[in-house]
Amino acid sequence: MNFSYSDKVVELQKKLTEFMEEYIYPNEQLYHDQIDKNDPFSNIPPIMEELKEKAKQAGLWNLFLPESEYGAGLTNLEYAPLCEIMGRVHFAPEVFNCAAPDTGNMEVLVRYGTEEDKEKWLKPLLNGEIRSCFSMTEPDVASSDATNIQASIVRDGDEYVINGTKWWSSGAGDPRCKIAIVMGKNDPTAPKHEQQSMILVPLDSPGVTIKRVTTVFGYDHAPHGHAEIEYNNVRVPASNMLWGEGKGFAIAQGRLGPGRIHHCMRTIGAAERALELLCKRVQERTAFGKKIAEQGVVQEWIAEARIDIEQARLLTLKAAYMMDTVGNKEAKGEIAMIKVVAPNMALKVIDRAIQAFGAAGVSQDTPLAASWANIRTLRLADGPDEVHKRAIARYELKKYR
Repeated sequence: MNFSYSDKVVELQKKLTEFMEEYIYPNEQLYHDQIDKNDPFSNIPPIMEELKEKAKQAGLWNLFLPESEYGAGLTNLEYAPLCEIMGRVHFAPEVFNCAAPDTGNMEVLVRYGTEEDKEKWLKPLLNGEIRSCFSMTEPDVASSDATNIQASIVRDGDEYVINGTKWWSSGAGDPRCKIAIVMGKNDPTAPKHEQQSMILVPLDSPGVTIKRVTTVFGYDHAPHGHAEIEYNNVRVPASNMLWGEGKGFAIAQGRLGPGRIHHCMRTIGAAERALELLCKRVQERTAFGKKIAEQGVVQEWIAEARIDIEQARLLTLKAAYMMDTVGNKEAKGEIAMIKVVAPNMALKVIDRAIQAFGAAGVSQDTPLAASWANIRTLRLADGPDEVHKRAIARYELKKYR
């Protein structure tokens, strides 16, 4: 495995880093200040649209989408280090139109959408004109097992009728969110992994109700949000079915592979920033007669953080390399491993950075508290650690049967 970055990637890394330093970090507080505190889901911070235009002009737009003419033509391995840079600020991926869940949804539309779907939904998503959400998780079942999904998708002539309640449909609070990819059951009698389907549902369809937006450790993540949505006898054209009936589970597995690489590398970027903040802080502060950086326990934190970050990055790059060379199926063990390793590593690094900052670390005065809350959710977002560990153990045991 050769993890050396090509000249193209090195140049993109340089451009992204310069863009972050010139435009993202200086406007980090402004972005939060421009969110309407009285009605945070009513408008988009103007600075976001300004930054998106600058990113387009800089050629830093739609950098994802491997194996597609719509993106930048980067492989998973090439895109991974760019994700790390974007992950240093939680809203930065949106600036470059590389934010979840839009990236995964666009990949689904590229692979399985009709030409009409691509014109109506993919094109405006690629242009950053609208946003989307992914409705899979349900409040009444353990959704870490996707076969538990109970929302129904029933054929009725030239239409499908959707019924069910979803929550944690991230992005649905955004006023720009126009389309949902909904996962539900269309045939409970089919084989276990062929009962589910995915279908496109415009959010302005009659019967779609956004009941509330849930918080994450008290953060509302406005204007993006994580919505609970009720689908009550929602009717959409039969042509909105993606790939075909019974293909929902297969689409989900394909969709989550690249998404996990993206999440993990962004998480590594957040860990790198936390370590950077920690190192600067402990050299500026004095306690008990010497710089905090001179305390042995703090030096141990720093050493362990560097070791852990490097290990997590190498494993994630290996997973990306395998996806590019042998495919998602053969890389499933590595993909499961990085989903466990990256967020747990980052939480450890961020927690120690918070400790170094003391009370300031849990406030809004640094990005650490919000970063910790965001990354703690990743241990659930693409499936809990326990599900991935179960899969890893099964792959390992299979070698010795």
